[in-house]
Amino acid sequence: MPTEIQTELENAVNTRRNFAIISHPDAGKTTLTEKLLLYGGAIHEAGSVKARRAQRKATSDWMEMEQQRGISITSTVLQFAYNGYQINLLDTPGHQDFSEDTYRTLAAADNAVMLIDAAKGLEPQTRKLFEVCKLRELPIFTFVNKLDRPGREPLELLDEIEQELGLQTYAVNWPIGMGDRFKGVFDRRLQQIHLFERRAHGSQEAKDTAIALGDPKIEDLLEEELYYQLKEELEILDEVAPDLDLELVREGKMTPVFFGSAMTNFGVELFLKAFLDYAQKPEARNSSEGEIDPTYPDFTGFVFKLQANMDPKHRDRVAFIRVCTGKFEKDMTVSHARTGKTVRLSRPQKLFAQDRGSLEVAYPGDVIGLNNPGVFAIGDTIYNGKKLEYEGIPCFSPELFAFIKNPNPSKFKQFNKAISELQEEGAVQIMYSTDDFKRDPLLAAVGQLQFEVVQFRMQNEYGVETLLEMLPYSLARWVAGGWKALEKAGRLFNTLTVKDAWGRPVLLFKNEWNLQQVKGDHPGLKLNSIAPVGSGIQPE
Repeated sequence: MPTEIQTELENAVNTRRNFAIISHPDAGKTTLTEKLLLYGGAIHEAGSVKARRAQRKATSDWMEMEQQRGISITSTVLQFAYNGYQINLLDTPGHQDFSEDTYRTLAAADNAVMLIDAAKGLEPQTRKLFEVCKLRELPIFTFVNKLDRPGREPLELLDEIEQELGLQTYAVNWPIGMGDRFKGVFDRRLQQIHLFERRAHGSQEAKDTAIALGDPKIEDLLEEELYYQLKEELEILDEVAPDLDLELVREGKMTPVFFGSAMTNFGVELFLKAFLDYAQKPEARNSSEGEIDPTYPDFTGFVFKLQANMDPKHRDRVAFIRVCTGKFEKDMTVSHARTGKTVRLSRPQKLFAQDRGSLEVAYPGDVIGLNNPGVFAIGDTIYNGKKLEYEGIPCFSPELFAFIKNPNPSKFKQFNKAISELQEEGAVQIMYSTDDFKRDPLLAAVGQLQFEVVQFRMQNEYGVETLLEMLPYSLARWVAGGWKALEKAGRLFNTLTVKDAWGRPVLLFKNEWNLQQVKGDHPGLKLNSIAPVGSGIQPE
């Protein structure tokens, strides 16, 4: 007989769905996020900003710089209920310079939604993020957006996904027309045509008329040409496309595809309903004790993100914890795997972009926010019962390097505090010269925008002006075996040796040719392009 807690955990896990949205910039990710919240009842009018008490802010892009530029550069968590499910939407940065933050967020997700612009198809950042999902074997759901504008043929888009990503596709719904002639979608699950009333901005739920495929009323509601085109395309799909196989979906080998327009709400609710039926619930996760099922009775979780100054008035620091097993309860005491200390988890928060509410309990798949007075680091595991640790979250090879300088000696303390907190939350990788006379921190970034954000935040959040001194390097490699292995290799040409935040040796190279030259000259020297956040090293 299952115990009461087992039954409670099983029910909670069965009703949890957790996902991240991945896309190229400008594919419409923030708009789709808003519309999912609209249908989930978390907001009442997309794009509206009402009095704080009466209305949650509709956007997930809360940082001032994001609002100025209209791009997502931080990850946020949005939690809401829909049709009996508890949904955790992990919103990721849309900009390619923040792919590391996206990777960390995907480590906490059970599913990914790949958002594609119908006119542009697969774009570079989408491909990069797909590779990250593939590494994690995440189920991928595809939403082809902007059907209300001229775009590429739907069959051509399916073919591109199959050819370029090696994913089988299954169209769950099918568009009727495109651009100005976009009239709605056909739901292949229920064999219904959904016709939508066009609205200017889609700030409210779309009016939806559902009609069976053979209903004579269609002739009055749909142009004859569009109706026959739909029937023809559905025949092609039925003949050549494979059937939906949820096992392949959950193995990350098949993607259910949905068509619609987030701006005008066409197809958004149909996507949400089907996604909840098909998506993977919280699954077992790999740990030092093997795979741990979410219904394991003891509470465990890991830190996948840290964010300073989410509330500028209070200068707070929040740790985002993914609950993996057991039941989280307010004020519970847990063990911290890295430090061996016990920590009381007081004042846990339910997160909704910048807004937060108090939280009493949470279950596997949920994300909780905890005030972090320097206790947590990215990748940390917290647990009750038997000690275990979840896999670390790796950091990738940066491509841009610059010393960051403080030109104002009176701001010494603020400068050091800012560097420490931004490093802790993973806003940028920070390394240090091995030269005792060069004390300035070395910023190591994936893209130029990361530097701009660090300087912007240091000025706005800590009151510190900074200068950057760019360095002529484009690759970083961690030395397997540490300082002893580096010493044994002897003198290296055309490289700069620095140390990362954990004191590990890192070699900087000007280009790929330099890297290959050093590898050829020192075949015994093992170099890694990926290192875990923390003190260990993983083989390449």
